[in-house]
Amino acid sequence: MKITILDGNALNPGDLSYEVFEKFGAVFVYPRTEEKDVIKRIGDSDAILMNKIRITEEVLSACPNLKYIGIQATGYNVVDLDACRKHNVTVTNVPSYSTAAVAQHVFALITAFTNRVKEHSDSVFEGKWCTSKDFCYWNSPLYELDGKKIGIAGYGNIGSRVAAIAKAFGMKVVTVNKSSRSDRDGIEAVGLDGLAGCDFISLHCPLTKENEGMFDKKLLCKIAGPSTILINTARGGLINEEDVAWLLNNDLLRGYGADVVTEEPMNPSNPLLKAKNCILTPHIAWAPFETRQRLLDIVFSNFKAWIDGKPENTVS
Repeated sequence: MKITILDGNALNPGDLSYEVFEKFGAVFVYPRTEEKDVIKRIGDSDAILMNKIRITEEVLSACPNLKYIGIQATGYNVVDLDACRKHNVTVTNVPSYSTAAVAQHVFALITAFTNRVKEHSDSVFEGKWCTSKDFCYWNSPLYELDGKKIGIAGYGNIGSRVAAIAKAFGMKVVTVNKSSRSDRDGIEAVGLDGLAGCDFISLHCPLTKENEGMFDKKLLCKIAGPSTILINTARGGLINEEDVAWLLNNDLLRGYGADVVTEEPMNPSNPLLKAKNCILTPHIAWAPFETRQRLLDIVFSNFKAWIDGKPENTVS
């Protein structure tokens, strides 16, 4: 069996190992693969592992040996599932592996606004504490989370973990969700308009055609304001980036903290790069070592289950 890994560098830049797959066949690992090289690299492969590589009808038609696609992520929008069914290709993904890490990153972004640890540490190393006339100083307002209100849009595994952490900080929590799950947790469920008055709004819904760009100027002017901080660790496409940048630059939104943008890698023309009070990280919420090891373990488990004829976590 030939197993090809098309963009291995994302999951494993060198601190993990793909050797466990070698017991099943020859393994070929490419750190990255451009779209024009996909067919050439997997033309005679029986199975492939990938993260963000587009697998289309054209690719599948050119790769008759292919019987398995293991997505090394939760999202599978890059794979044409209908075409996979047509070609009898099993597709698996990895749900729920990053819950703890992403929830942790949400609060890293939140506390970046409320505590300003990095800015104050930088000022200390610039000598400002040494020359201070007082025993303490602060360069910007600092805020407690206790008593603040957070609205969570999307209440799956990550949203519910964010809610639990928020409650531990003493925050008030409301959620926008389509199930009664938050009711069981004793958390008020509201419509989008019910996010008005929140100090923080954190996005945790999947990106769909219906909600693409939903968090735009019109909606945010209704539910957010000069004291609101918007957090996005879900998908960049949930917001209208032009509108959010405009709101920030006009002091109609206190801050925007995100780990995702609409186009990744980030386009240098992205308006958020010139926005005030904007904190961006390069899609790393899922990237702690423990999280990636857990992801790789499940990728292997999915593959072995398919080999054994009992596929798990199938999406096609």
